[in-house]
Amino acid sequence: MSGKYIVVFKKTATPDQINKYADDVNANGGQVKDRWDTGSLLKGFSATIPDQFLTQLQSLAGDVIDYIEPDSTVTIQS
Repeated sequence: MSGKYIVVFKKTATPDQINKYADDVNANGGQVKDRWDTGSLLKGFSATIPDQFLTQLQSLAGDVIDYIEPDSTVTIQS
């Protein structure tokens, strides 16, 4: 089964490192949707990631990946 996730990289991550992880997601049955690189604010991508590869990706968190969290809709109330 696959789920939708946001993968956020550390500020020190290079574009080549981010591209490698995105390519790994795609090569392991996932699909990278959107990518962000706002410089010092946010670097990462959203993706559909198969459960078996998510476990492997999570084990790499702390190296170049800052965190991985489920993608969800955020609402505000006024």
